[in-house]
Amino acid sequence: MADTDRRGNHPGRGAIRRMDNVAIVVDDLAAATAFFAELGLELEGEATVEGIEVDRLVGLGGVRSDIAMMHTPDGHGRLELTRYRSPASLVTDPRAPANTLGGHRIMFAVDDIDDILDRLRPHGAELLGDVVQYGDGYRLCYLRGPAGILVALAEQTG
Repeated sequence: MADTDRRGNHPGRGAIRRMDNVAIVVDDLAAATAFFAELGLELEGEATVEGIEVDRLVGLGGVRSDIAMMHTPDGHGRLELTRYRSPASLVTDPRAPANTLGGHRIMFAVDDIDDILDRLRPHGAELLGDVVQYGDGYRLCYLRGPAGILVALAEQTG
């Protein structure tokens, strides 16, 4: 077994420095951007990407996609929303349950779940289950946003 430092890094080898962003493919970039802006993320910028480098990067041919990069108010979390113009995105079940293999969800710490839910419902947000009190420390919920994106909200109560 190779030697590691106290954080588990292998001396002399590359190590993760940070998680830069999470990217999610959406069918309606404007709606997804509006949803996450209402949640409190801030738009960093938008761009269209294409060309041989993009094709080689993602392993597809003829890629042309529009992206919106957003960040959390503290500047640490970033979300890239991507809409492929070409090739067409594969359609999956946007109502897939939370335990779907390869599924994803994004969790955000919030100050007031009820206020956030009230603001997101006009943007199509739907609760998966209930808002629950988890122990003495948190109120939690899962909701579905644009393109079936699963979002979890956590409000610290204790």
